[in-house]
Amino acid sequence: MNLFINGTKADTTLEGEKTMGDVLRSFELTCESSAAAVVGITINGQKVDAESFDSYTEKPLSENTKFEFEVVTKQAVGDSFKKLSSVFSTLSERMEQVPVDLQSGRGKAAGETLTLLADSVQQFCRTAALSSLFPDAYTAVRIEDKPFADFFAELTPVLAQLEQALESNDTILVGDLAEYELCPRLKAVSKALEGFNDI
Repeated sequence: MNLFINGTKADTTLEGEKTMGDVLRSFELTCESSAAAVVGITINGQKVDAESFDSYTEKPLSENTKFEFEVVTKQAVGDSFKKLSSVFSTLSERMEQVPVDLQSGRGKAAGETLTLLADSVQQFCRTAALSSLFPDAYTAVRIEDKPFADFFAELTPVLAQLEQALESNDTILVGDLAEYELCPRLKAVSKALEGFNDI
């Protein structure tokens, strides 16, 4: 049996596992005890999804069976959140500058800030989705005393409004949204994400 974790071959010895299901269960328990979660499985070059999972569990193991696991750790999620915390802290300061940039003909600088905002929010959404694999920490994180889902429910309409303001070239509304709506929210996100790994 060959076992790869995130592309790296792992040293493994069988401990009585007879079927692919035995290996999958054993690996899942190992992940749980290591604050890690499986996000992708490939067996013998075939991706295993929710529909095909059960059909693999009874298949016998052979010495050539190849397992490839994509794994995410709570530590990696926390590290990503820590970086985002720093990015959002910087972004909150830049949001305060957006109205000034727009009023003083520095539209390019304002545009770069808003592009960074879009990219960072997208990365935040991906990381937040991965963090839900660690329910204790995920539910403990509060942004302005709200869970992730509630915070995003309030943020989404603001981002939609910003997009419309950009499309209609309404620089006054863009500046107001950046300074009064986004800046305080980004500060709150930055503060909330700092301690994910401590939970």
